[in-house]
Amino acid sequence: MDLVTEARGLAGALLAEELPRRWSHVQAVGAKAAQVSVVLEESDRDVLVAAAWLHDVGYAAPLAGTGFHPLDGARWLRSRGLDDRVACLVAHHTCALLEADERGLAEELAAEFECEESATADALWYCDATTGPDGQDLNVLDRLDEIRARYGPDALVTRFIDRAQPQIVGAVQRTAKRLAEADRD
Repeated sequence: MDLVTEARGLAGALLAEELPRRWSHVQAVGAKAAQVSVVLEESDRDVLVAAAWLHDVGYAAPLAGTGFHPLDGARWLRSRGLDDRVACLVAHHTCALLEADERGLAEELAAEFECEESATADALWYCDATTGPDGQDLNVLDRLDEIRARYGPDALVTRFIDRAQPQIVGAVQRTAKRLAEADRD
């Protein structure tokens, strides 16, 4: 079984029934990643798409160890022997290190999973940060505002989003530029 097919199957098994709204988001992120992957080297395309399908599996109750979904999901993926680069992308998706810091888990996350800074990581952040909770396309700033509204002004997640916004917007802008350049070629 290829990496993307395995990733899609694992995500569906964990999220579709238990977390149908999260599953809608993940399906849209996975589909967007398949489209966006054209800006990457061929060897990176399946890695991006697999990470997109798996980025939120840590929300599934059976995987929740720390309660921090990027770390819980990445640990589970690694324990299953899935591609380690995919696990690292999941662990660090959408500026997770800053949220880990808010939760007192930054040292753990950084020690266990390498943080990749690349067009592939940017593309994963782009797909997640421009896809709403029901799978709808959103402008990155609207998506970040939606998260703030959902969690409320005093929530840990809102504090994280406030800190992470420049980095998330930067990744989205870099990927949008790569997409525009690919369209011109």
